[in-house]
Amino acid sequence: MSLFKKKTSKYASPPVPPPPVEEVHNQSNGVDNNNGQKTQLVFHCQQAQGSPLGLISGFANVKELYQKIADCYDFPPEDILFCTLNSHKVDMKKLLGGQIGLEDFIFAHRKGRPKEIEIVKTEDSLGLTITDNGAGYSFIKRIKEHSIVSRIPHIEVGDHIERLEGENMVGKRHYEVAKLLKDIPLGTTFTIRLVEPLKSGFGSIGPKSGSARSGKKSYGSGKETLRFKANGQATIENEHDDKSKAGIEKINELLESFMGINDSELATQMWDLAEGKTNSMQLAEAIDNSDLQEFGFTDEFIIELWGAITDARSGRLS
Repeated sequence: MSLFKKKTSKYASPPVPPPPVEEVHNQSNGVDNNNGQKTQLVFHCQQAQGSPLGLISGFANVKELYQKIADCYDFPPEDILFCTLNSHKVDMKKLLGGQIGLEDFIFAHRKGRPKEIEIVKTEDSLGLTITDNGAGYSFIKRIKEHSIVSRIPHIEVGDHIERLEGENMVGKRHYEVAKLLKDIPLGTTFTIRLVEPLKSGFGSIGPKSGSARSGKKSYGSGKETLRFKANGQATIENEHDDKSKAGIEKINELLESFMGINDSELATQMWDLAEGKTNSMQLAEAIDNSDLQEFGFTDEFIIELWGAITDARSGRLS
């Protein structure tokens, strides 16, 4: 994958790109659209710390996306901590999860400086909310105010948790890392090794809210997204409606409250799994028969989950 030949200063706004999505039928590495046809999608990307503009296509999951970005810029895919959409900043609200809007601009955040920090667990909760990038790296998504970690200036949102007391955390899911941190006995002094994202070299260059692509041909309605499925496939789907978005957000809040993790993809999967279910028993059975059973959700969580779903369906959360 080649870059644009004419490089611009990394302190300048990116050049106006050509139409963001190209549609080509019958491609072996395409994705399914709503009509059952194969569609080849092309996305624009950039390294968050500053780089020329790149074009990527032909990916069906997060690992393949990272590989395409790495090939585009000629570095190992393991260098990527996470990606954000439409912003080069470490903004967890812009974090790439299980779906990408067809006009979204992808920024890759690469590994920066490692740091080892000694922490004394003086309270039951460290105050961390953890998520992962879908490719084996867990990182800090939120730090609770007035918590143990909030008082340590060297720990920041976006830091990848690489090792805990010498044990490698790479390859573990966010809930596994959260449980290990939670199980550290009160009063224990432990060491955590973090890797921060490479610091940005440019000010504010992301695509502006009024898209520079306006007036040019784009794909679909602008409300369609490329959705990564648990089975490794990618499909083009319409964006969730307001009730669904409110329900997914509430489920994510429950995941954070019960498990200390934040995972929009997981919350979306739960919402979709509840479709057609009329009570909590049916939902529990569906979860037990899916790949979500590995999380070991408690009965209390399932009851709260069903309550959130019914509230969203009735419009009480919108």
